[in-house]
Amino acid sequence: MLKEALLTLLQEGHLLHQISIQKLTKRANLNRTTFYLHYQNINELKEHLVSDILHVLTDKIENLTSIFDRNRKEHLIQLLDYLLNQRSYILALVQFEQVEKHLLLLMKDLIVTRRNQSKISGRKIIVDTDIKAASIIGVIIWWLKDGLYLDSAYIAEQINLMNQS
Repeated sequence: MLKEALLTLLQEGHLLHQISIQKLTKRANLNRTTFYLHYQNINELKEHLVSDILHVLTDKIENLTSIFDRNRKEHLIQLLDYLLNQRSYILALVQFEQVEKHLLLLMKDLIVTRRNQSKISGRKIIVDTDIKAASIIGVIIWWLKDGLYLDSAYIAEQINLMNQS
């Protein structure tokens, strides 16, 4: 309940330093004692919330790493659909630097793994891994913020086109 309350306050545009324990517990319909039974401060609660969401994202992106066949695009669409369903959570948490860094590391690992797989087939590598990872994450964040008129299949196709280099 405390995580949901924090997420709700963040989604409403409150910055973390603006959220008091009193405001948080009131939103969660709990008392301060209950908060302190679980967390020492709001930052610790935030860390738990971020960790929960990043754990799920890590699993979903790492699953893409192990897919070698033509279903890659379908799995990418499933990941994008998941991100779309979690859009408000992702956008609320992307303000925290650790979330963006974690997503960039996951994407970079995915790119490196796929490039290592494609070296076997002799494909030439053109775009730097860091730039490619930042581009893909940038496209996804832009899509979640402003590009919802485009569906996940279209975004997956665009990402696949970017992956060809």
